[in-house]
Amino acid sequence: MSTVLAVIPARGGSKGVPGKNLAPVGDAPLITRAVRECRATRLLTSVVVSTDDPGIAASAHAAGAEVIERPTEISNDTATSEAAVLHAMGVYEERHGVTVDVVLLVQCTSPFLTREELDGVAAAVLDGADSALTVAAFHGYIWREAGHTGGHGVNHDKAYRPRRQDRPQDLLETGAAYAMRAEGFREERHRFFGRTELVRTDPARVLEIDDPHDLARARALAPLFDGGKAAFPAAPFPDYLPTRADIDAVVLDFDGTQTDDRVLVDSEGRELVAVHRGDGLGIAALRRAGLPLLILSTEENPVVAARARKLRIPVLHGIDRKDLALKQWCEEQGIAPERVLYAGNDVNDLPCFDLVGWPVAVASAHDVVRGAARAVTSAPGGAGAIREIASWILGKELTAS
Repeated sequence: MSTVLAVIPARGGSKGVPGKNLAPVGDAPLITRAVRECRATRLLTSVVVSTDDPGIAASAHAAGAEVIERPTEISNDTATSEAAVLHAMGVYEERHGVTVDVVLLVQCTSPFLTREELDGVAAAVLDGADSALTVAAFHGYIWREAGHTGGHGVNHDKAYRPRRQDRPQDLLETGAAYAMRAEGFREERHRFFGRTELVRTDPARVLEIDDPHDLARARALAPLFDGGKAAFPAAPFPDYLPTRADIDAVVLDFDGTQTDDRVLVDSEGRELVAVHRGDGLGIAALRRAGLPLLILSTEENPVVAARARKLRIPVLHGIDRKDLALKQWCEEQGIAPERVLYAGNDVNDLPCFDLVGWPVAVASAHDVVRGAARAVTSAPGGAGAIREIASWILGKELTAS
């Protein structure tokens, strides 16, 4: 299976529209809109955002993208998008131990970019083109100022003004999406090389935000183009799930992740929860495989400690700042946070999602949490979600155990 990587370059500095990449259009910032469409495609393996800005990084991560910090030397006004894509592609390959086959340059300043356009340019390269870009039919007459001689026609002649149907079809580069064969892109260091395929898009949706007037137009048009689009796709990149090679430790939330989030209270005020035997089997298999495990819970409840004793894994509960506790635990264990899988279900898990390399949401998680996750289980919390995660990591090893 080919690895198809989308890179969204998004610097923090913008002179034309300050804070442009975080500017809201419709129901979301521009960076979030671009990540959503990438995650909803059929052909993309993963999406990364290359940025030097903490705010953009946080929004990108919350929308479900992997974030790559852009070095200072390629974050200034003169840095090219190609430089950002080459750097991000290299970091992604080293981080995941894979070779990218097709890389996309996706511009979040095109607010009405669609998943179909992204799949279109990716498919063009997968089918044999060296590079591809989105274009739209253009019928206008272009003029250019020429100093003392006055204006002159670029795609027409002053003396001959053919009808539109008699002119060759002009195509406008939309600036929204480009795809390149990764090997050729490394060699040429430019987005156009070899055979370049043109992928036609809807001219009505073409808009690049370069100044405040463009942003105002985008906000006015968003209700027309967005319609009833869902905030997040059902599950990000379901074909790319963590394996044992990706994970050095597993940390689990408790309520809503190992349970269905319901609590039964008896007449004495004692709380009871239901857990899934399959989850216990999955946790036992992970423990036998030698993976460090931890239950991390906000609630200080005897049932959490009792479940941890039953599973024979450590627990930290009654924790207000779960991310700080997780960071300290990783330091004590000598484990890099980017090699940790954290499974959760609610908004108090989001700080931990920002810390680890593999944030995972159970199927019943809050929509925002599902959107921030790198993978989403098909099973809800308390119904085998943890066993499902164990099966991703251990594969046949879980079956054998």
